[in-house]
Amino acid sequence: MAWRMGVDIGGTFTDVVLVDEKTGHIGVAKVPTTPRDFAEGVIDGIRQGLGRCEVDPAEVSLLSHATTIVTNALLEKKGARAGFVTTRGFRDVLELRRSSRADLYDLFQDAPAVLVPRRWHFEVTERIDAQEQIVTPLDERDIDGVIAAICGARLETVAVSLLFSFLNDTHEGILGERLRRALPGVGVFLSSEVFPEIREFERASTTAVCAYVGPLLASYLERLQSAVSTLGLPQLYVMGSSGGVFDIAEGLRMPAMAIESGPAAGVVAAALAGRELGLPNLISFDMGGTTAKASLIASGEIAVTAEYEVGGSGHAKRWLLGTGHPVRVPVIDLAEVSAGGGSIAWVDPGGALKVGPRSAGADPGPAAYGRGGSEATVSDADVVLGYLNREALLGGALKTDVAAAEAAIRERVADPLGLDVAEAAAMIVEIVNSNMAEALRIVSLERGHDPLEFGLIAFGGAGPVHAAALADELEIPEVIVPPTPGAFSALGLVATDLKRDYSRTLYADLGALDPARVAELLAEMEAAAWDLLVAAGIPPERRVLMRAADVRYRRQAYELTVPVANGSITRASLDELAVAFRDKHRQTYGHANPTEPVQLVNLRLTAVGRLPRLTLGRSSRTGHQRAQPTAHGKVVWRRAREVWFRETGFAACPVHWRDGLSAGATFTGPAIIEAMDSTIVIPPGWIVTADIGGYIRLRRR
Repeated sequence: MAWRMGVDIGGTFTDVVLVDEKTGHIGVAKVPTTPRDFAEGVIDGIRQGLGRCEVDPAEVSLLSHATTIVTNALLEKKGARAGFVTTRGFRDVLELRRSSRADLYDLFQDAPAVLVPRRWHFEVTERIDAQEQIVTPLDERDIDGVIAAICGARLETVAVSLLFSFLNDTHEGILGERLRRALPGVGVFLSSEVFPEIREFERASTTAVCAYVGPLLASYLERLQSAVSTLGLPQLYVMGSSGGVFDIAEGLRMPAMAIESGPAAGVVAAALAGRELGLPNLISFDMGGTTAKASLIASGEIAVTAEYEVGGSGHAKRWLLGTGHPVRVPVIDLAEVSAGGGSIAWVDPGGALKVGPRSAGADPGPAAYGRGGSEATVSDADVVLGYLNREALLGGALKTDVAAAEAAIRERVADPLGLDVAEAAAMIVEIVNSNMAEALRIVSLERGHDPLEFGLIAFGGAGPVHAAALADELEIPEVIVPPTPGAFSALGLVATDLKRDYSRTLYADLGALDPARVAELLAEMEAAAWDLLVAAGIPPERRVLMRAADVRYRRQAYELTVPVANGSITRASLDELAVAFRDKHRQTYGHANPTEPVQLVNLRLTAVGRLPRLTLGRSSRTGHQRAQPTAHGKVVWRRAREVWFRETGFAACPVHWRDGLSAGATFTGPAIIEAMDSTIVIPPGWIVTADIGGYIRLRRR
C-alpha cells in the first residue's frame, strides 16, 4: 500500500491525516499544537498517526506540511536581522510605502512598523531607466562599503531591490554575486529572482519579507526534514499560498510562498469535494481555534489574487490596504477574521461585548479544556449552550470542564453585563457568527456573486458547529460537511499538486503590442517551469502549464488577472484577451467600456505537476473512531442532551454518532451529530442527509 500524509498546524491542534491511495481509507490524529516549538507537535502527531493507522514509514509516498511559521514571524515581529540595498536616492522606499490607510477616518493611526530598520538600509550608485537602458553604471566601489556595513551590523540576511531591475537585472545580478561570494553565511534575496514585476514599493516589500522570514523558515524546515528523515519518511513538501506544494529548496528561495499555507490547503480540499459532489459553486468556510477563513469556488475554479498584505489586521478588509506589508505572490483569495473556537469574549469600557481578536490559543486554551484557561471563549460558550459534548471531546481523549467554562463566562461577560450565563453564552455566539458572516459576504456579495447560487462547505474543528447559522444569515440553501472536517485542511495537503508560479512585467497597450514579444517572454517562463517539473520527476503526461495576464484600462492603478489561451500568440489572441478582460471587469465592478484602450501589465505562468487524484468520500470511516467514545473508562456519548437554539431556548435534542449513521439516513433538526474531530449542529428547520460518500448535507426546509 502507498499512503499520503498531510500535517497542518492550527491555533489549537495540529492535525495529521493519512490517506490510502488505493482504497481512499482516511486516518486522522489530532494533538495539541506546541507554540514553543511547532516541530515538537508535528513529530508527535506524525508518530501517533503512523501508529494509529498501523502504517510503516516506508509506505508513505508523499509528506506535505502546512506551516504558520512565516505568518507568525511577521505578526510577532520575530524575524531575522535583515538589511536592505537599493539604488542611491531610494533608501526610504520601504518607509514611504503607499498612501493607503486601513481606516480612512482615523487621523492618528500608525503605519505598520518597517521590517528592516532604516539604519540597515544601504545605497549603491547605479541607474537603469524604464526603457531597460543603463543610465548610470554600477559603481562597484559602493559594494565594498555595503559588505563592510553588513558585517559590522552582524546581519543574517539582506534584500536587494534596485530600480527597474525587473526589466534589466544586470546590476542586481552583479551585486548579488558579490554579496554571496563575500558573505557566505548571509542569505541574499534579489528582487529580480523573487518578484520581477513593476511597482518598486511592492517589489521591495516582497523581497524584504522574504529576507526577514527566510532564516527562520530555513531553520524550521531543515530541523523538521531531519526529524522526518530519521523516522524513515520521504522528502518533505510545503503547501504554498496559491494552492500547491513545493519542495524545501524552492520554498527557501521564495519564503513568501508559504504565507497562507494552511488556509490554502483547506480551499484545495473544498474544491476537490465539489468535484466529487458535482457542485462547482461553493463557499469554503474554515473555522479553527484562532481564525475563520472564507473563500469562493466558482465554476470549479479557486479564486487567486496577487493583492495581499501580511503582518497586519487587514485580511477581512483588504479593499482598505495599509495594515501590513504587501507581498506580490499569488495567494488564494481569502477573507479571514479573528473568530475561532479560542477567540476571547470581553467587555469594552463602554459596556459593549466583543469577541476577538485575542485568542486563548493552544496553551492554555479555552477554560472548558481544563488546562488552566480562565478567559471566556467561543468554545466555552458552545459547551455551555450544549453544542459541544459536556463530558469529553476528541472521542473521549479531551475531558470537558463545564464548571470552568461557566465560571469564565460568568466572571468575564455575564456579571459585567447583568446577564445569566446562558444568555451571555448565546450573545457570544451571536457576535462571533456576525463577524464570520462578514467574511462570507466579502468573498461572495462583494465579489459580485449571489450566495443563493452557492453551497457552504464547512470544516475546521468549529466550522460545522456554526455553519447552519451562517447559512441562515446569508440565505445559502445548503451546507456540506465533508469527511473528517476537523482535519480537512490536512486532507487538502495530500489532495493537491506540485505547483510553482512565475511572472514577468510587459507594460504596453494590447492594441499596439507585438505578439512576438509576448510569445518570447512566455517561452522563457515555460522553459524554467518545464525544468522544475522535470527535476521533480513529474512524468510528461502530468505536466500542465497555465498562462494568464494582468490587464487594466489605461490610467487605472489596478489590474485584473485574465487567463491566456494556449497556443500561438497572435493578434487575434491578444484581441480575445482584451474581450475577456472587459467581461471580467463587468462581472467584478458592474461595468465595462468597450472603447477604452486596454493595457497589459504582467504575464503569468503557473506550472502544475499533477498527482494521482484521490477520492475524499470513498471511505467515510477514519478507522480509529469508536462507536461509543469513552473518557477515563466512562461512556461520554449520549443519545440526547439539552441544547440551546434561538427558536426554542434550551430543549432536549437528539445526538447522533457520525460513524453510526448509515448511508442515506435522513432526519430533521434540531439535532447534533458528533464525531471524533468535530460536531455538527443542526438547528430547527434544517433537513439532514448522510450520503454514500460520507458527506453530511444540510438543507433548509
